[in-house]
Amino acid sequence: MFPPPSPPDSRRVINFFVKLSAQEQNEESSGEEEAEMATRGKGRRLAYITVPSAILHSLSSASLVLSPPSKQASRPGGGGRLLVGLPRRPFLFLLLLFLVAALGTIRAGLHLHPILPCPHLPRRRPLSSSSSLSLSEGDSKLDFWRQPDGMGFAPCLEFSREYRAQGEAAARTGRRKKYLLVVVSGGLNQQRNQIVDAVVIARILGAALVVPVLQVNVIWSDESEFGDVFDLEHFKRVLADDVKVVSSLPSTHIMTRPVQEKEMPLQASPDWIRSRYMKKLNREGVLLLRGLDSRLSKDLPSDLQKLRCKVAFHALRFAAPIEELGNKLATRMRSHGPYLALHLRMEKDVWVRTGCLPGLLPEHDATIRQERKLHPKLLTGRSNMTYHERKLAGLCPLNAVEVTRLLKALEAPRDARIYWAGGEPFGGREALLPLTRNFPNLFNKLDLALPGELEPFASKSSVLAAIDYMVCEQSDVFMPSHGGNMGHLMRGHRAYAGHRKYITPNKRQMLPYFLDAALPEEVFNRVVKELHRGSVGQPEMRTDKTGKDVTAFPVPECMCNGTSMRSRH
Repeated sequence: MFPPPSPPDSRRVINFFVKLSAQEQNEESSGEEEAEMATRGKGRRLAYITVPSAILHSLSSASLVLSPPSKQASRPGGGGRLLVGLPRRPFLFLLLLFLVAALGTIRAGLHLHPILPCPHLPRRRPLSSSSSLSLSEGDSKLDFWRQPDGMGFAPCLEFSREYRAQGEAAARTGRRKKYLLVVVSGGLNQQRNQIVDAVVIARILGAALVVPVLQVNVIWSDESEFGDVFDLEHFKRVLADDVKVVSSLPSTHIMTRPVQEKEMPLQASPDWIRSRYMKKLNREGVLLLRGLDSRLSKDLPSDLQKLRCKVAFHALRFAAPIEELGNKLATRMRSHGPYLALHLRMEKDVWVRTGCLPGLLPEHDATIRQERKLHPKLLTGRSNMTYHERKLAGLCPLNAVEVTRLLKALEAPRDARIYWAGGEPFGGREALLPLTRNFPNLFNKLDLALPGELEPFASKSSVLAAIDYMVCEQSDVFMPSHGGNMGHLMRGHRAYAGHRKYITPNKRQMLPYFLDAALPEEVFNRVVKELHRGSVGQPEMRTDKTGKDVTAFPVPECMCNGTSMRSRH
């Protein structure tokens, strides 16, 4: 590698001039140059070329015959130039010498030390893990943030005339005398699902809905009330034409003994609800329901499906303090460009309930097994399956290693800003090390919040989960590590907002490749990327009327494109 040339030589690749004779030079030279050439007399005619010394070093000794420069020829400020003696026919030899010098320049360039930059070409920033990428990598980076084609689908909640007429009739008569009380349980998104169903059931029965009671969460001891989490006045106002919402029972019904049903059957239809509760409700005036979680049928008449979307995507707005802080954190995430949101289900109770293992140290797995033995009722279904069988069936959350490999296979940029939602992972922040090593820009609400911003909500897990939901909903890309209520609601919410990118991990098909240690990484990446090519949040028709909820798949009941809208009229 050649040393860099001196500054005077950095303005041209080769700067040469020919001195043919004192007589010829007198015509073009003046002052000092004329005196210099005159001292040489009329002897042998010489031509001179000035070449940067770095180039000469790159040439072989046989390439040129160098004659030592005379004192007259060595001018001040030569900058390391050498004078090369030429024969009587200078032009032919000059051409040859120029070609040889150019070859030397190319050789110097091949040693990755260009003597000069080309002024007409743009400078490239040096490549690094956190700076600019090559062209192909840049294309992949853009591809990761590219949004799915929404195919023109937009919200369309146009209720039928019959539905509107029934609502008006219920408002004039029976709805004022019949009241539905509901107690909703579980985490935030589980409660939201039950509130949606409670509104629909109140509509089916023609009853007014008393503001739902949020049961104290056993795991997190959260005593939040409806108004702490949701905007109550907005909830009432949006649903005014569908269901009357009251803050409490009127004085005429306070002493009434409500008809209490602890649990509804699965896939309860509107006809079943009417036949089961209508007479009792008309007689007693108050109906109390518990255990609504996923009990109402997903195959409802069109108007009731639209009502579910109206509740989930319009009426259930978070309370003002949550909206304010959630928007602030989302803005901080977006301050440096697009961001990815991950919902990581790595809490201790999740590993216990799913019958899975976190994949950390042996002592961590032993703790989970012991906890499961002490609380066998926490295991949610399929207790006859082994951990390995659950894993292959796609029933386990992805751990940090698996999330990292999936993101790398999908070509998520290393400098991507990632917001992770969820509770403290079992094993602490060390459980996230595989993610942070590969994607250092990893944040959660604790990292983004300023001192004191989260203090008012420190003991309210539902409020903290609502803040997570807001930041995730506004992300450019969202991916859950496991299914569940938040993932389902987020899928529907992002679809309803214009089909923003939503990655569904294809766990069942990709896990055999995760477990194949002999599979080359490039093959793994290609296979995993292909498995997820059609899973980016594009419009998906809700063809399975009983297995898929309209709040997760709002097309076609709650969203229409130009073609489907014309077909309805």
